[in-house]
Amino acid sequence: MRIAQIAPLWERVPPPAYGGIELVVGLLTDELVRRGHEVTLFASGDSLSLAQLISVHPRALRLDSTIKDYSIYELMQLAAVFEKADDFDIIHSHMGHATLGYINLVKTPIVHTLHGIFTSDNEKIFTYANKQPYISISDAQRQPNLGLNYVATVYNGIDVNSYDFYPQPTEPLYLAFLGRMSPEKGPHLAIEIAKKSGWRLKMAGKVDVVDKEFFEKEIQPHIDGEQIQYLGEANHAQKNALMGGAVATLFPITWREPFGLVMAESMATGTPVIAMRLGSTEEVISHGETGFLCTDIQECIHAIYKVRRLNRYACRRYVENNFSVEQMTDGYEAVYQQVMAERFSQNGRFYRMTSLGK
Repeated sequence: MRIAQIAPLWERVPPPAYGGIELVVGLLTDELVRRGHEVTLFASGDSLSLAQLISVHPRALRLDSTIKDYSIYELMQLAAVFEKADDFDIIHSHMGHATLGYINLVKTPIVHTLHGIFTSDNEKIFTYANKQPYISISDAQRQPNLGLNYVATVYNGIDVNSYDFYPQPTEPLYLAFLGRMSPEKGPHLAIEIAKKSGWRLKMAGKVDVVDKEFFEKEIQPHIDGEQIQYLGEANHAQKNALMGGAVATLFPITWREPFGLVMAESMATGTPVIAMRLGSTEEVISHGETGFLCTDIQECIHAIYKVRRLNRYACRRYVENNFSVEQMTDGYEAVYQQVMAERFSQNGRFYRMTSLGK
């Protein structure tokens, strides 16, 4: 198949540190190329990919302080995609609602993976374009009242082999937190859990501009370099070591998390996850086997004393069996074939319906 992948321009594909969407897009794109597909990736110019790369800007927008209006580059990127629409059998957008203004301008079928959440603003355009083929990254992410045409749920995948396995936590024992320093990710709650339980906590994650005030008021005053440690933004190897060496990774979110890649990454290293029972966490964690699902801070604290009884090998196997890049790519290939077949039956347009990987 000739496939276009559209990634956000904010981060490089794959990201050097934090960036869940860009990591997923990078893994999917490269695996599709390995399977013999002809893939074009529309992403920032510093992206690294086995696919043909087309970009409207030489580097991730987050790294360019000269840019004042990011939406201009998003429009330029989408224009570049849809000018070449006839070159593709299918277009796969990871841009959320941004792509929906182009859906009636081309005949090439478009599928949309929804990586974020719905808001009172973007619900309007999703309702307008509710017949488009949408892919959710968890069942919990779906919002039935919008009447969207969900064609599948495809869980995010990771390259499990790129994560070192830790059969035991490292000494001295600690808890880990990895994620954006934002209210919805719950770093302030991770600190509360650590302080009330007496455990050491190692934290890593980026601080976006919009979260700077939150970080300075709610997080920074608690960082003492001893019980509460902040390690800054971590790359892949640092993330692996941080989570792999921990007794548990805390995931005390305050929002309906669409997927939460950190949970899969932690379990791949062998480290169970203690999470709030919100959004996708019930689908990603096997309660009592690979972690614990909690409803409040006190339950999270109690879970710390049960988590060491869990089998760290079982955590790794669970990710291998449920959240691998191979399984994710299988899911997307099936969606592509389904959507292309449906479009063919509707208008008779010729598509190259080759067998998978040809």
